[in-house]
Amino acid sequence: TSHCPKQRDLAKMLTRVIPTLRREAATVIKRGYATDGRALQDVVIVSTARTPIGSFMGALSTIPGPKLQAETISAVIKKSGIKPEDITEAIFGNVISANLGQAPARQAVIHAGLPTSTVCTTINKVCASGMKSVMFGAQSIMLGNHEIVVAGGFENMSLVPYYLDKARSGYRMGAGQIQDGLFRDGLQDAYDNQPMGMCAEDSAKRHGITRKQQDDYAILSYQRTAEATSKGWFAPEIIPISVPQGKGEPKVFSEDEEYKKTNFDKIPTLKSIFIKEGTVTAANASKINDGACSLLLMSASKAKELGLSPLALIRGFADAEQDPIQFPTTPSLAVPKALANAGIHKNQIDYWEVNEAFSVVALANAKLLDLDMNKLNVWGGGVSLGHPIGCSGARITASLAHILRHYNGKYGVASICNGGGGASAIVIEKL
Repeated sequence: TSHCPKQRDLAKMLTRVIPTLRREAATVIKRGYATDGRALQDVVIVSTARTPIGSFMGALSTIPGPKLQAETISAVIKKSGIKPEDITEAIFGNVISANLGQAPARQAVIHAGLPTSTVCTTINKVCASGMKSVMFGAQSIMLGNHEIVVAGGFENMSLVPYYLDKARSGYRMGAGQIQDGLFRDGLQDAYDNQPMGMCAEDSAKRHGITRKQQDDYAILSYQRTAEATSKGWFAPEIIPISVPQGKGEPKVFSEDEEYKKTNFDKIPTLKSIFIKEGTVTAANASKINDGACSLLLMSASKAKELGLSPLALIRGFADAEQDPIQFPTTPSLAVPKALANAGIHKNQIDYWEVNEAFSVVALANAKLLDLDMNKLNVWGGGVSLGHPIGCSGARITASLAHILRHYNGKYGVASICNGGGGASAIVIEKL
């Protein structure tokens, strides 16, 4: 540059400008996080509530998802003793919003009687929607944007409509086709249009999980749920739902209904659903269900100020992705990331929740992560309780908090896979 005046001038200009640009960039980054340089806030789970899980076309089938969610919102407020106006943000997962009306999360908040100033967001991360909503809620508090957030998820799979694809443009000749919205937007891989169960079959083959192992696991899941129900262990989680009837007084629905509908003797005799001589059956897969779950999240400092005793501290969380067909085993990728973010070693974890989208999901991830089966899904899961897809990620997080308290464990991890190849995981600590 010493031989070229223009280059010397340019070098001098850059010497003056670059420090200024660096300072401005740092300011923009700081403002973008809206923390004013403050430390991230610790986030606690103060209370949880869920509906009993209804079977497909069962007890909850006539109540729209946002109204189910509203019941759980009201319950977490009542349990905590705060006022509805104390909540300033609501984030809820919902996978199939067709025919629900605009902004389903907003509907839930309005039905629950929260102020119209409450900020509302609906999240769709397929089966991980409810957990991702909790993660977003935690992030909002961590960054100091809100102090009290209600998060969770809901799904009424019984009310998902059918779609008439060409009704708008018209049919010219030949037969038309009606699409089942439940399959199209909830239970079908978007990339090759095959049922999600085909991905489960692929995982079983890849990881050497037999039909008998899946059946045995399903029976264990049912047994665990039956025991937890009979001994009242779900009582701190579940709120009764009043279900209007065509005639007469409403009926009160207060207990999960799916686990009661199995016959252990028939499980080994059932035919595989997705491929001939396959391993996935109606018994060892999760069920189609209706339900909702809410978690009341708060900064630890706010909970202390209000004199509350939280259930758990959120220590960390993470997401992961891989090929869509391998979505059942993506928890094995998300969990190590979440543990690293939490600063917790796997050997410190007392209890694990891995959503039972299929029995093979729990078995394959347990194999990949080397988990103790006696610490995994100890009160059953999606196979026996059911899997309302927008709700389940929130439900297993809430259940884990109660499991840690029930058994006096310290650390727990919940993880859930989602269609498209993803998964989310969250690490909590009992308080």
